[in-house]
Amino acid sequence: MAGGRGKRLFPLTFERSKPAVPFGGRTCIVDFVLSNLVNSHIFSIYLLVQYQSQSLIDYVRENWGLSAVIQDHFVTVVPPQMRFGPDWFQGTADAVFQNLNLIRYHKPELVAVFGADHIYRMDIRQMIDFHIEKNADVTVAARPVPIKEGNAFGIIACDIDGRIRAFEEKPGHPTPMPTDPNRVYCSMGNYIFNTNTLIEALADAQRKKEHDFGNYVIPSIVGKNRIYAYDFETNDIPGIKQYEEKGYWRDVGTIKAFWEAHQDILGDKPLFELGNELWPIRPSRNTLPAAKIRRGEIVNSMIAEGTVINNAKIVNSVIRRGVVIEDDVEILDSIIMDHVLLKKGCRLNKTIVDRSNIIEEGVHIGKGSGKPYLRAYMDPSGIAVVASEQQALRI
Repeated sequence: MAGGRGKRLFPLTFERSKPAVPFGGRTCIVDFVLSNLVNSHIFSIYLLVQYQSQSLIDYVRENWGLSAVIQDHFVTVVPPQMRFGPDWFQGTADAVFQNLNLIRYHKPELVAVFGADHIYRMDIRQMIDFHIEKNADVTVAARPVPIKEGNAFGIIACDIDGRIRAFEEKPGHPTPMPTDPNRVYCSMGNYIFNTNTLIEALADAQRKKEHDFGNYVIPSIVGKNRIYAYDFETNDIPGIKQYEEKGYWRDVGTIKAFWEAHQDILGDKPLFELGNELWPIRPSRNTLPAAKIRRGEIVNSMIAEGTVINNAKIVNSVIRRGVVIEDDVEILDSIIMDHVLLKKGCRLNKTIVDRSNIIEEGVHIGKGSGKPYLRAYMDPSGIAVVASEQQALRI
């Protein structure tokens, strides 16, 4: 499911959908769910898109071709087909309903419905094994969170064996996990369905003009079908280091969360290690040469291919591909996206610079700057985001 507007990630989503937003040195957000599926040996993948989808369509076409020989190995982007009228997808459930013909064509026993806008690793086969073991009709991926954070999520109330009894949408007093009174299960928005159950549930939702999995479809089948919560924290991924956060999962739907997740991948012992050879997050294809560092001070930072650093101080930052950094530049706690030119003497502190920008000489952007930068959007969290010139005209 890759059709959301991503409003809270504005202006990074001004001209692209949320799954197409770059993350880390060489990946985009969509690479995480696609890598999880492929690593789990699930090779028949439809990516349902909607808003600002062209950059995502191009990205997947260029970087996610599977096999042209094996019929069931594909990643296919599906925009709204408008098979039932002139409307776009009205919600997550409606998006799948409008494409039931694809499910009927393949005749699978199970259908995995996953979001495309989160940062995590998951062996989906383990969730499928749990689903089969419980003889479930539907299985919902559930992430344990501290009970004090429960009022920010859709909460799952379940029995000791995982059978779901109720859904609570951002409750004031959430029901704790049956095995831990200090934590609650929040829904991750990832589901495994028996095919017949999915088709029946979507038909019911359409009759009642309900279009969302989380708000209607899943709660409506509690008590009618065998629906279970799968504890994401039990998911075992090979190659995970001891210092990584167990069950790491982030919804990078806000500028603050996006910036914080980048900080999570830095350091000697990052909370989330991108470089896992046993469960790789497959990056975009790249023909750029190795980074060239002529001189400078670089501390706890990620530098991607094609970058040229003349003489700069870079601390706690992620520098993506093809960036050119001139003399006497200082970059602190920042994210610089592809093909940016940072001219002599500029200062960036807690700033995100979107791709293909030119930052002029001597400019100071972000924390501690004396005056606002014309093309920067200041997020309420205190993080500055420099959009393209076209974006800035509309901010």
